[in-house]
Amino acid sequence: MASNACGAWWHGDCEGTDACPPRCPRFRDRDDGRPYLVRPAADATDDSMDDVVAMYRDYPAEHRSMGVPPVHDARIREWLDRLADRGRNVVATLDGDVVGHAAYAPLHADVPEMLVYVDPDHHGRGLGTELTKHVLAYAASDGCDGVALDVARDNPTAIGVYESLGFEPTDETPMEVEMAVDTDHPVVLHVRRPPADRDLHEPN
Repeated sequence: MASNACGAWWHGDCEGTDACPPRCPRFRDRDDGRPYLVRPAADATDDSMDDVVAMYRDYPAEHRSMGVPPVHDARIREWLDRLADRGRNVVATLDGDVVGHAAYAPLHADVPEMLVYVDPDHHGRGLGTELTKHVLAYAASDGCDGVALDVARDNPTAIGVYESLGFEPTDETPMEVEMAVDTDHPVVLHVRRPPADRDLHEPN
């Protein structure tokens, strides 16, 4: 990241460097401007994965969908271990605490499937959208042709977010909608731009 941006949370003048990740890890929520970091969780031994287990341990039932996240610690860890072994994971932190998790797998699939979950205490702040943008940026960087997901039909908010990021329905059942976006979609190309190019114009 350019040196004039990394010393403070405002990064709007940053033009990026070759060493930057696919998307800037800095994010301020749209509610009160709290500073989050979004970074890769390298593997199942990463300490952050323990924090992800803690986030999911008390995840409210009304925010679980289609059997995930699992309920008990052992099953949560097995699920995360599989995601770590097969795909790419990113976590969002605030003051060092994990408050969001997103992943896609299999890592080398042409069109891997993604998921994103945010601690309910941080819903409505744009963090789920930001995590989705990171998934899209990393998937494009990894050479994937697109990204797919399943979303519950009774979650119009999430469906609206995904549509704003270029996802389109590919199939539907009475319970869920399958959606996908190509990584050469203009929205996906835009989320990979340096902050100075994108912050004022990209979807929220």
